[in-house]
Amino acid sequence: MKVLLLKDAKEDDCGQDPYIRNYILSFQELGLYGLEATLIPVLSFEFLSLPSFSEKLSHPEDYGGLIFTSPRAVEAAELCLEQNNKTEVWERSLKEKWNAKSVYVVGNATASLVSKIGLDTEGETCGNAEKLAEYICSRESSALPLLFPCGNLKREILPKALKDKGIAMESITVYQTVAHPGIQGNLNSYYSQQGVPASITFFSPSGLTYSLKHIQELSGDNIDQIKTQGPQHPKKNCLQLEPLRKDCTDTAVMFAAIGPTTARALAAQGLPVSCTAESPTPQALATGIRKALQPHGCC
Repeated sequence: MKVLLLKDAKEDDCGQDPYIRNYILSFQELGLYGLEATLIPVLSFEFLSLPSFSEKLSHPEDYGGLIFTSPRAVEAAELCLEQNNKTEVWERSLKEKWNAKSVYVVGNATASLVSKIGLDTEGETCGNAEKLAEYICSRESSALPLLFPCGNLKREILPKALKDKGIAMESITVYQTVAHPGIQGNLNSYYSQQGVPASITFFSPSGLTYSLKHIQELSGDNIDQIKTQGPQHPKKNCLQLEPLRKDCTDTAVMFAAIGPTTARALAAQGLPVSCTAESPTPQALATGIRKALQPHGCC
């Protein structure tokens, strides 16, 4: 069975991408072996306004705390420290001053990167911006604004929720999302060698935007079959799938999403979402896929 994950590869302590490892384990628990999982990056990032961001990081006294909702925002902070020779002053005083304030994050991956630059995090279990907004609103009391480094495609849910509660926030765009330069060539190569995959997982709305046209062209009629295959679960917005067995030769292609925002983007394109991870982690995605593959599974 071939599955396609539209993300860049990142090795964990075991030397393997955690999404690949958890996929394999979940499929094996269902008695499905011979899984061939492939990672194809669909996004690239360009950093912006680093001198301005660096200046803001140098003045923690002006802010009530920090908000990081993506790994790229943390990478921007790291670049600021490296490019402006601020590593020494960061270690000597700035890090401690920021740690005296709240540092809010979304997801364990982002929290792990923030921890590497020496900051203590909270809110990582919230899983998405909506839940993080609720968490911040239930705790924040500082009159100073929260500093929010973000990308050019940031959604307004978090800023609006904080504004509605009277919590000040200062956003600064520190990176922009663009299509990966190798996306078309990599997808062409994959489809010519592997054929149409049994499962495709999307990791962001922008990743869907930049890859869907190529996938539709390469999949041909399979996309139309995917759209209409299987009844909808009567109480949940996802597709009911028949169980996949080791001897299956004709199965439905599953579309999986890393979170509700990506799932909504898929639905907006008319594509059924077979699985939405409950949180943006390899374990949650693998659990969702396993449920979806079981009889009448729905995650």
